[in-house]
Amino acid sequence: MPDGGRGAVPLGGAVPGVAGPAGVVPSRAGRSAVDGGAGRARRTTLFAAGAAVVLVALGAVFLFTGRDSGADEPTTAVNSPSPVASTPQVLPSGVQCAGASCAGKDAEAMGCSGSRVATVSSAVVGPVRLEVRYSRICGAAWGRITGAAPGDRVRVVVGGERPDAVTKTGDTIAYTPMVAVEQASGVRACATLAAGRTACTEPAK
Repeated sequence: MPDGGRGAVPLGGAVPGVAGPAGVVPSRAGRSAVDGGAGRARRTTLFAAGAAVVLVALGAVFLFTGRDSGADEPTTAVNSPSPVASTPQVLPSGVQCAGASCAGKDAEAMGCSGSRVATVSSAVVGPVRLEVRYSRICGAAWGRITGAAPGDRVRVVVGGERPDAVTKTGDTIAYTPMVAVEQASGVRACATLAAGRTACTEPAK
């Protein structure tokens, strides 16, 4: 065989330029299979990483928006002071005032006398009976004298207030205008008779 035979196949059937048994190089079909498997693995990894990023982003959005909206968490109402409505006092039929609106008014004309009033303190001055009258419904008090003669005078004393009334000719009763009080304690009535005698009740309790 000629020494320069370049097309000769070496012993063992090895192809020139291809590694022998110690470093076997896969065929083209084998390399394609390996490359395809590696590509799928890389795509799977990238997909999983992308999905994880999306989930983290969604979690961050929910954390910073859902917390303020309170859509998934029950909200606790804060007890804030609410405005107090001022409702007018409901008065019984015939009663036309209560408290401050009764000040200076006539007890009979305002419906505060009769069954709606009580005597809370009294005294006797000669023939005259002196009384402190108090209506809880009207929140008012006044002074009254009975068995009086013309010119006899009565006044009610509450703090610095001293409304008074004078018995007129033909009358035996006189009573003062009302004064507004939350309760009758401390209220007094005083009488000055035309004959010159003067007296007061004890302060009501």
